[in-house]
Amino acid sequence: MDPRIASINNNVGNIKNVIAIVSGKGGVGKSIISTLMAIQLAKMGYKVGLLDTDFTSPSTHVILGVKDVTPIEDKGIIPPEIYGIKYMSITYYTQNNPIPLRGKEISNALMEILTITKWKSLDYLVIDAPPGISDIILDMLRIEWNIKFIIVTTPSKLAMETVNKLIKLLLEQNAEIIGIIVNMVLNEEEVKEIEKLKVKILSKIPFQYDIEKKLGNVEELIKTEIFKEIQKITLNLSL
Repeated sequence: MDPRIASINNNVGNIKNVIAIVSGKGGVGKSIISTLMAIQLAKMGYKVGLLDTDFTSPSTHVILGVKDVTPIEDKGIIPPEIYGIKYMSITYYTQNNPIPLRGKEISNALMEILTITKWKSLDYLVIDAPPGISDIILDMLRIEWNIKFIIVTTPSKLAMETVNKLIKLLLEQNAEIIGIIVNMVLNEEEVKEIEKLKVKILSKIPFQYDIEKKLGNVEELIKTEIFKEIQKITLNLSL
């Protein structure tokens, strides 16, 4: 067993709930949903952390508009608080430079960031996972914490193909799936194939044409329809 696992288990011992937001492919709005869910949980008065584990293409810092912020180092890394969220991302150290990681290197990056990050006490840790069926999902399941998964997809045929595989993987690992968020929906007909899956649909979020303009401006993001949908989902979470 990786010797870092014991240290990680100690670090996350005071985290009550972990919600991993995953997707079968990129470009489905997973990172926006992860970020807005963390914001809503914080607005509800919970102690919340947000961890971006998409090490090669992180984007939650862009959504939050994080600039010129540095974590405190004190026997580990203490995540800065952004909009009431303890926020951790590899971008603090890479300055947006590309990181060509692959395979074992990505797993090592996850283990390392979880080893050094001192979350202290949290009600919720929201994890923005990298898109696709990766080792990171399996690595997260090795840790002794109360982790559950939310799958984000669009109604497209390409996305559906990977969602089926992702659901199969999670169920094979006895992971708990809270449900699926169907994003960028243009009409109800598109969602019929997803409704056939044996996983609860948490929300069908309509396509929003202007969401890109609001990235980096949290005050504008929380006025959007997508945030209203995330509020409904979050209020109905029973973990």
